[in-house]
Amino acid sequence: MASTFHGLELGKRGLYAQQSALNTTSHNITNVNTIGYSRQRAEMQATNAIPYPGMHGDKSPAQLGTGVEVNKLIRLREEFLDVQFRNEYKNLGYHEAKSGTFTRIEELLNEPSEDGLAHTMDEFWKGWQELVKNPDSAAVRSVVRQKGVAVAQTFNQIMDSLDQMQNDLQNIIKTKTEEVNSLASQISILNEQISRRIVNDYQPNDLLDQRDVLIDQLSKIVDIDVKNSANGMVDISVGNGALVTGKTSNTLTIGFDQNSGLVDPAEIKIGGQTVDLGSGELLGNIESYGIMGGNRNSTIPYYKDKINELAMTFANAVNEVHLSGLNLDNISGVSNTKVEFFTGSSAKDLQVNPEIMKSLNLIAAAKDEGGGQSSKGNGELAQEIANIKFKDLNFTGTTSTADDFYRNIIGQLGIDSQESQRMQNNYEGIIKQVENRRQSVSGVSLDEEVANMIKFQQAYNAAARIVTSVDQCLDKVINGMGRVGL
Repeated sequence: MASTFHGLELGKRGLYAQQSALNTTSHNITNVNTIGYSRQRAEMQATNAIPYPGMHGDKSPAQLGTGVEVNKLIRLREEFLDVQFRNEYKNLGYHEAKSGTFTRIEELLNEPSEDGLAHTMDEFWKGWQELVKNPDSAAVRSVVRQKGVAVAQTFNQIMDSLDQMQNDLQNIIKTKTEEVNSLASQISILNEQISRRIVNDYQPNDLLDQRDVLIDQLSKIVDIDVKNSANGMVDISVGNGALVTGKTSNTLTIGFDQNSGLVDPAEIKIGGQTVDLGSGELLGNIESYGIMGGNRNSTIPYYKDKINELAMTFANAVNEVHLSGLNLDNISGVSNTKVEFFTGSSAKDLQVNPEIMKSLNLIAAAKDEGGGQSSKGNGELAQEIANIKFKDLNFTGTTSTADDFYRNIIGQLGIDSQESQRMQNNYEGIIKQVENRRQSVSGVSLDEEVANMIKFQQAYNAAARIVTSVDQCLDKVINGMGRVGL
């Protein structure tokens, strides 16, 4: 026969098991808003049965149940969805960085608008057109000079702003690099903590969640490959470099070329080994800043080169015609000096000739009528300069007017920006879908948890009633039996 107190043991085990399940449900509910938390479930199983002794023998085919126990608290997580999420997250990070850069360049160029370079250049050509009508007018000459100053300052401002954008991106690259190293260090520490619990047969569900959050963050910055290792640890590599190996982490470093200032791909290293960044926010920022051999992928250097080419081709074309004409000092015989209209070696330092800033007489508007002489009313050279607007100039790989060349730059920027934004939107949609699927597995549903809470509460009450019932039985046996006649 079973022990008289067997029922008490059954009730006690039921209380413990249902209480543990209630605690797990409570843990889920309180972490409903915790980022990266995976819901947990108390797995119950019947405890080992014992042989049920019969009346005429000490053995029987029947087995006497001994109750229930919680054998483990499982973390509801689908590893495949984690892999899918991280594979898409790196692409989102990359296109976010690129799209942000294109948007900033578009805001900087501010086209079409009255403050943009296209309008400023157009006003410059109009100034020369007015000078054709009044080549001797100091007022009109002053307008031409001011329009020239406006064009030069616009080029200067564009280049200064692009330089500032590069400086900002360089700081972002350094910050992101430090973030990668910090995340790698935290993951290695968690690896150690997790492994210590795993070898002692514990289930560190919350530590696993914390590590997964860090891995998710890391996957947006760099392209990572995550592999399970011994005792619950993970190894993480970037390119062919080992960033995290069990309990240790390596350091990512980014090197800049001393001459060009651009990122040197050979100097992107992990633990001294050159690695290839396949995607991620860091690569997007590096390409936006400028990478050696990046060509079109070196976003800001590419557009700086284009703006520089436009500025110098435009200025050289104006200077070439300007030097061929005669200014007022030449015409009046005061001086034979001819000067360039613009000076400077790039869009960054382009300016109206300081000599012209001192004297409006040095603006050449007249063509040579023979023998180095001309009349003051001659505005033919001003007309030639105004006509440069419609003249094909030689740019690298193409021949077009300055206006068309600039429109092509703006058009290409618009296409690049639109494509980058489209890719960003696509990956945001994919990430949202994957995250929804991941939440359907790992996320906490308050409705479901409340239903579980009621279920476990009722089970707990029933187990308590078992204890009460057995207690009443024992009371009858202990206090009610053997009292006949009293």
